[in-house]
Amino acid sequence: MRILSLIPPMTQLNTPYPSTAYLTGFLRSRGFEAVQEDLALALVLSFFTPAGLLEIKDQALKLSEENRSASVNFFLDYFSDYQVTIALAIAFLQGRDSTLAHRINSRTLLPEGPRFSSLDVYDEEEGGDSLAWAFGALGSHDRARHLATLYLNDLSDVLRDAVDERFEFVRYAESLAGSQPTFTPLADALGARPTLMDLHLQELVKSSIEKHQPTLVLLSVPFPGAMYAALRIAQTIKNNYPNIKIGLGGGYVNTELRELTDPRIFDFVDYITLDSGERPLLALLEHLDGKRSAERLVRTFIPTTGNEVLYINWQEPDIAFEEVGTATWDGLPLNSYLSLLDMLNPMHRLWSDGRWNKLTVAHGCYWKKCSFCDVSLDYISRYETASASLLVDRIEVIVSETGQTGFHFVDEAAPPKILKALAEELIRRKVVISWWGNIRFEKTFTPELCELLAESGCIAMSGGLEVASDRLLDLMKKGVSVEQVAQVTKAFSSAGVLVHAYLMYGFPTQTVQETVDSLEYVRQLFENGCIQSGFFHRFTCTVHSPVGLDPEAYGIELVPLPPISFAKNDVAFIDPTGVDHDLLGLGLKKAIYNFMHGLGFEEDVHKWFDIPSVPKASVGRNKIAKALKHL
Repeated sequence: MRILSLIPPMTQLNTPYPSTAYLTGFLRSRGFEAVQEDLALALVLSFFTPAGLLEIKDQALKLSEENRSASVNFFLDYFSDYQVTIALAIAFLQGRDSTLAHRINSRTLLPEGPRFSSLDVYDEEEGGDSLAWAFGALGSHDRARHLATLYLNDLSDVLRDAVDERFEFVRYAESLAGSQPTFTPLADALGARPTLMDLHLQELVKSSIEKHQPTLVLLSVPFPGAMYAALRIAQTIKNNYPNIKIGLGGGYVNTELRELTDPRIFDFVDYITLDSGERPLLALLEHLDGKRSAERLVRTFIPTTGNEVLYINWQEPDIAFEEVGTATWDGLPLNSYLSLLDMLNPMHRLWSDGRWNKLTVAHGCYWKKCSFCDVSLDYISRYETASASLLVDRIEVIVSETGQTGFHFVDEAAPPKILKALAEELIRRKVVISWWGNIRFEKTFTPELCELLAESGCIAMSGGLEVASDRLLDLMKKGVSVEQVAQVTKAFSSAGVLVHAYLMYGFPTQTVQETVDSLEYVRQLFENGCIQSGFFHRFTCTVHSPVGLDPEAYGIELVPLPPISFAKNDVAFIDPTGVDHDLLGLGLKKAIYNFMHGLGFEEDVHKWFDIPSVPKASVGRNKIAKALKHL
């Protein structure tokens, strides 16, 4: 049996999403013939060629003049320049033509469409050349990558406006799948006439099937923005290769399709599995090999002959984290990924810049108490670790295979005890890597431990400060205080480790005053060098979180959901405070954008909000500085 795992559009362009690497490595460790392809990257690259741009132009010309966006008009006006430069820009962003940086930096090579206006806005605020400020005289390569990224972003806008309105670089038709109570929106879209984007994807699917000749195709869907394309892939396989079986799984499926009853999805796929895929996959392979009945499948949805959905969960233990094998990137085009530089901020850029080997230090979360998190689901609730020795063994194998020493540890919250042991093992074995990951800013991360992690290759850390309010941090059972976060983040920064803070607004019962005070804490954290980057996320209540499971405990009332036969995740709620958090969000994001560029620290934070009667911060402007004196 030959198993093909596919990454559907869209995930990310700078590095492979790791799900297929995990599955392929596991299957090979069990003796199966397993291969993988990244169709997300392939789809984008199929358009970013001279021939691909000509196809986009033909689509754009079909639009009436009044329906052409500024991006489309600019593209058509400067089409010849785009066609001459596209292959050069792609080669540069793939790291294959670094000397082109000098030409790009001249600002005369690449056509500069609407996306470049952000540079002009920033220059006005900064009072000079923003790129010179960000990259300096020696940062010519990064400066050029930022310009080339803006160039691609312009083309992405043209793809969206002229080819497929649902397209974005990191998601595709997300609204068709995310928290959709029925399968109808997806069914209608999949039944519609294919767009040029769909046609490109169909050809890529056929090419992949012909190349690998699989008997089973696995589609891993991590986000709602990958579901539509995954089903387009499945549709193509069913129409052209009806004997191939198709399995569907991944983070989106595990989170949103747990109550699936709509059988129409089985017009596209044959099996849908939940949670960690190793055990369900082994059971499925035995079933397909005639060695196991359908009644003994594990965490698997299948259709019945009566056109209903049946969930089968034969009880068998999951594969231990230490026994899942080593991820492999064999078969993925590692030299073709695009190292994009969207954001000038040095920490923020890590998500889109560079080819990172993705690795998990532990399965699940050791804390699993945060009330906004899906702590009731397997990927959080089942916590398992591996020895530091085994982790470094896996690291060495991956470095040997990929030739890349950069690692992104993708844990929900990497355990400090494991990180300490891992750092000591890396140092003891003289294994040189660069790594970053996500943690809780807990007191265990002392200055001494931060220095040890930095010595082992830690270059950056992200973690949740969330609401930056001790009352709300306590309500969400975060297990940290603002003062503690300040001390931990400063310890990392002092050790030379960049720090990103995940921030949240709109948590149940959060007042306007608490939002303003939260921003003041964030301002001070930036000003005192505790954090270098941050992002404000709007709180969303999910059905699998403590807030969604027990809303009364958080002072809110859930809005009743409609009858659900497909996806279930986000749930609206009524907050008695009545605060318009969406309006406040505009000010929060404007403020943090400036903070990340070293601007605006002198402003009173309430001035970032274009709303009358927003109160001044009630937090002293030196609160964080005082907390750091105890460090």
